Amino acid sequence: MDLNFTPEELAFRQQIRAWVAENLPADIAHKVGHALRLTRDDHQRWAKILGKQGWLGWGWPAQFGGPGWNAIQKHLFEEELALACAPRVIPFGPVMVAPVIMAFGNAEQQRRFLPGIASGEVWWSQGYSEPGSGSDLASLKCKAERVKDGRGDHYVVNGQKTWTTLGQYGEWIFCLVRTSSEGKPQSGISFLLIDMKSPGITVRPIVLMDGEPEVNEVWFDDVVVPAENLIGEENKGWTYAKHLLAHERTNIADVNRAKRELERLKRVAKAEGVWDDARLRDQIALLEVDVVALEMLVLRVLSAEKSGKQSLDIAGLLKIRGSEIQQRYTELMMLAAGPLSRAHVFEAMDAGWQGDLVVPAEILPLAGTYFNYRKTTIYGGSNEVQRNIVAQTVLGS
Repeated sequence: MDLNFTPEELAFRQQIRAWVAENLPADIAHKVGHALRLTRDDHQRWAKILGKQGWLGWGWPAQFGGPGWNAIQKHLFEEELALACAPRVIPFGPVMVAPVIMAFGNAEQQRRFLPGIASGEVWWSQGYSEPGSGSDLASLKCKAERVKDGRGDHYVVNGQKTWTTLGQYGEWIFCLVRTSSEGKPQSGISFLLIDMKSPGITVRPIVLMDGEPEVNEVWFDDVVVPAENLIGEENKGWTYAKHLLAHERTNIADVNRAKRELERLKRVAKAEGVWDDARLRDQIALLEVDVVALEMLVLRVLSAEKSGKQSLDIAGLLKIRGSEIQQRYTELMMLAAGPLSRAHVFEAMDAGWQGDLVVPAEILPLAGTYFNYRKTTIYGGSNEVQRNIVAQTVLGS
């Protein structure tokens, strides 16, 4: 197994690096590099720049308007974006629902929905988790009843979704809904695409410990959804959900962002004069070893894909290691900055409180990020559940 990049791959990296340097807005890169708040406009502006280039769907095959890159090229693209301090692409459209539409949607659905995702024009949200149905997603209760009347063939949706990330910005939402209560819980779930402007939808923000309303409750009260918005077959949504979750869990690992944040951790430690503390240096070194190990695991998977060999289904393992590494670097930043690790104070931040004239800009605010990243080992399937999956599918126990 050769984990070194070829000259052609290195040339591709340089091409991506040059394009990002020329096209990534400096104000957005500054915000990402200094952990400042990104607005909806920031995210959307960058998404449209990528979309215009044809790279927002960087993992898409050419037949659906993507660049048709291989696994190595996709990895290099993601790495260059992360190292340049580009915003993380909001994954719900291009990374999560788009592959489901490509794999299981009909031709009309593909023509209708994929262009808006590829261009960055349409903001998608995810409607999976419910109160009491998170890691045990198959127990979901949000109900969709099929009706044929004067309004045509449609579903009437009632229920609630929760922890809907950035749902306050959503224009469309893909939802798992219960269309049957017979048999196993997994067998009665369907996959619906729902216009969030539909009457009967209410979005209620949930303010987290970092002060941001990043997640939301979404309520459905007699929401009418055309039957043509059903993906695939009724009651087969669990199959489509598993397809999507594999993409989500691999995306959560995000080794490229971990590499960028590792360098930021070192800057924080040096700025605060604790770089020479042997115990802290030991912890940073251990973290760096784990980041390299995670990258090697990703490269092994990419090498297997490149050679046409079947690789193990390790999306869950990538999710476990990646999410734990994210928690560790946010905690070490807190320790390095000490009393300067304070939570978000929006008025002060908006007034330039985090600027270089106060303290080194890479330090603040770290407490808010630390609190926020406690979620990473829970969403996308808790790490405890993922360990069971790895044991069953990889170890055969």
